[in-house]
Amino acid sequence: MRTDKKHRLGRLRHWRIRHKVSGVKDRPRMSVRFTGENIYVQFIDDAARVTLASVSTMHKSVADRDKISANVAGARKIGALAAEAAKSKGISAVVFDRSGARFHGKVKALADAAREAGLKF
Repeated sequence: MRTDKKHRLGRLRHWRIRHKVSGVKDRPRMSVRFTGENIYVQFIDDAARVTLASVSTMHKSVADRDKISANVAGARKIGALAAEAAKSKGISAVVFDRSGARFHGKVKALADAAREAGLKF
């Protein structure tokens, strides 16, 4: 498949998912984004248009951030850290937004780690 078609289909998948998923203050949206080198997680209240908490592999509070990369092992660590950040802000339940990525591999590892750390999806 040509890369431009693959990117176009990914954008369409992202828009289709994003149209159905929205977060409120009691149950914010947990947005997950993977790049080639980094992982970004945000907890967003879409009603107020505010980011409540965020964690990434580039965040200063992450220990050994130079050693964490965008793979399954890194996703597990970031998932656990994201759950801790959410709990510190009083968030216990979230709506999972995978940003158009398929639910396997890194995305599944991050979600499972967040669930094990106490978040409810």
